[in-house]
Amino acid sequence: MLLKKLHHVAYRCADAQQTVDFYTKLLGLKFAKAIVQDYVPSIKAHYPHTHIFFEMEDGSFIAFFDLLNEQPAQADPNTPSWVQHLALEVADMPTMLAAKKRLEDAGVEVLGPVDHNFCQSIYFFDPSGHRLEMSVRSEAPGYMEKSAQEAWSILDQWNAKKRAASRTAREPALAK
Repeated sequence: MLLKKLHHVAYRCADAQQTVDFYTKLLGLKFAKAIVQDYVPSIKAHYPHTHIFFEMEDGSFIAFFDLLNEQPAQADPNTPSWVQHLALEVADMPTMLAAKKRLEDAGVEVLGPVDHNFCQSIYFFDPSGHRLEMSVRSEAPGYMEKSAQEAWSILDQWNAKKRAASRTAREPALAK
């Protein structure tokens, strides 16, 4: 397999200090690196920013950009708020429930636990409005192997459903 693991995922944050406080104090991540630059080497453009990184147990990172002199980020009006999220795994249910209590005690609204058949999850938003999911694996033995065997067939069913919906949406326009 070409890709070995996640190195980092990066999002924009509204405020670097609020983000550091949330991810270190409430989620217990290590604040591992901070970069301040006026220039973005990958696009060869002037954009003053800080890039902050939080390390997880497996060595991967969650990273954020706080941009100077830019308009605030806006949610995509075509995407429901529950769609884009970052799911983070914890060791067990007591760990997740303790985290849920810590978040709620800090005034963070938390939904769940929700049973997804292969994991139990809670959902909440960080200070910048990014939806986070905290999960505990709970699948029965063989569940993920069976899911992998069914994945292509399920995708085919979804594609057929999309084609049918597209035809249905076009039919009233054709009748005019």
